[in-house]
Amino acid sequence: MDYENRIKDIEGLKKEIDKHRPLSQKALEQLKGYYRVGLTYSSNALEGNSLTETETKVVIEDGITIGGKPLKDHYEAMGHSEAFSLLYKLAKKKTITEKDILDLHHLFYYRIDESRAGKYRKEKVLITGTSFVPPPPSAVAGLMKKFVGAIPLLQKKCHPIEFAALLHKELVTIHPFTDGNGRTARLLMNLVLLQTGYVITIIPPVVRNEFITSLKKAQTGVKDNKPFINFISSMVYESMKDYKRLLNAL
Repeated sequence: MDYENRIKDIEGLKKEIDKHRPLSQKALEQLKGYYRVGLTYSSNALEGNSLTETETKVVIEDGITIGGKPLKDHYEAMGHSEAFSLLYKLAKKKTITEKDILDLHHLFYYRIDESRAGKYRKEKVLITGTSFVPPPPSAVAGLMKKFVGAIPLLQKKCHPIEFAALLHKELVTIHPFTDGNGRTARLLMNLVLLQTGYVITIIPPVVRNEFITSLKKAQTGVKDNKPFINFISSMVYESMKDYKRLLNAL
């Protein structure tokens, strides 16, 4: 399925949402709780985490272990929830640093493997289902410095939605960590969206195939970013519609 670019539609929705702003502290907290569970569940599920959305909510809000589910799945939920909290702190500034990316990964991963949390990989990785091969570990630190150094110019050049999509794509293409690259990339994408006045954007597991296909087009062959940007813009559009629905319900 080919996705169309929804940036114009998003701008129309943003104007409607902006009329509700500033939101009350109570409304902000309710929305934050909703997205903490929604983003944690969906982002983990895209990577094969077995917790349902309800189970994810129970783990991160009540600290209860779900019987029969792997411990790693619980750690991923708890870690993502902590990284989500950092997202809101980082959103108050307008810049993105290398440390911000490493801190997001560290919070997500330290329960799983403290020695690798927030640290660049020292081994080669293979990604199943694609011909794309990530760069060797020796190149990662240099590529990350270059990537972060290019952020200000990219931000000036691109619409915020395109900018968010490109940062997501670039991070998973460098694949700097042993594990948790996709989760960190989606947190980074959402950091851009929050910093620029858009809303937390969820990629539902049901569109996982389309997500991977559009990403593959950006990483292999002629390396066309357009399908991925269009896909992300469609996800932002759906998330903006959902946010407007929530605002009307509050």
